[in-house]
Amino acid sequence: MPQSTSGTGRNATSVASPLPSMPATGARSWRDYALLFALACCWSSTYPLAKLALDTIPPITFISARSLIAAAFLFAILSMRGIKLPTDLKAWKLFATQQLINSTFPFLVITWSQQYVPASNTVVLASTTPIFAFLITSLITRHEPATLLKLAGAILGLAGTVVIVGLDALHGFGGQIIAEIAILLATISFACATIFGLRLSGYDPMVVAAGSLLFGGLILLPPSLIIDQPWTLHPTPTAIVATVVMGIVSSALGLMLFYVCLGRLGTLTTNAQGYLRIPIGVGLSVLLLGESVPSNLALGLVLVMAGVAAMTVPAERLKWR
Repeated sequence: MPQSTSGTGRNATSVASPLPSMPATGARSWRDYALLFALACCWSSTYPLAKLALDTIPPITFISARSLIAAAFLFAILSMRGIKLPTDLKAWKLFATQQLINSTFPFLVITWSQQYVPASNTVVLASTTPIFAFLITSLITRHEPATLLKLAGAILGLAGTVVIVGLDALHGFGGQIIAEIAILLATISFACATIFGLRLSGYDPMVVAAGSLLFGGLILLPPSLIIDQPWTLHPTPTAIVATVVMGIVSSALGLMLFYVCLGRLGTLTTNAQGYLRIPIGVGLSVLLLGESVPSNLALGLVLVMAGVAAMTVPAERLKWR
């Protein structure tokens, strides 16, 4: 990625370009899809690790702590690489906006909603992000080809998610309509973030991740101190380890891979990792939490993989009009 040089170290203050009209063009290699799979693995750890941490650490403090841990981890790596963070206001406005719509707002909304909506319903609702990304791309931004094959992939992936979490999950919809609408708003926010994130393609992905996470952690620090009073908490060693691991793996590495995938694969293909996270997350929950294997896992996995394949294999001829 383009970077200017200044002083003794490289400077990551290249000017962010407008939203690219055709991101991630050119031939894709197996490395691109390996990055997508790695991103899905990083973000799949969110559910089991959060479940281990939230028993003794309140949500606001947990999100702030993991963001600051992740930022510190990335800052240390940037320092070793000799890369400086941008100092211009424009860059930090972009970082702040991206963090608000990609993490701070949706995470807080989903955390609140989970008090009223069962976990299975939350998984299904949160899995609508690729569909919203498709609609926004095809009807509004049109910054990359939105093909019928990608739409079919998004629908197949959602169907596979429903099968994995259980068809009974559909019976509970509508019982807590306000909380369910809130989750959908959070997923729309995630979809917008994958599109807005293309504006940051002129920066090193690690710089974007570090700056965004620093902002996200700091903005939640005051309410954490006022509401949760962290010095009065008694987190278990398991919760502390889970918070640190989630900060480094899910937040730091995951967010960095997210921006790499956006630049190499584009919005719609990057969103396909949302479906890959479902079977991976189930597997991690079975290993880490001892949860049972869903009875329809095999069928759901077939649908999910078919959906992911449809969303990731280039199909330029079938454009959505």
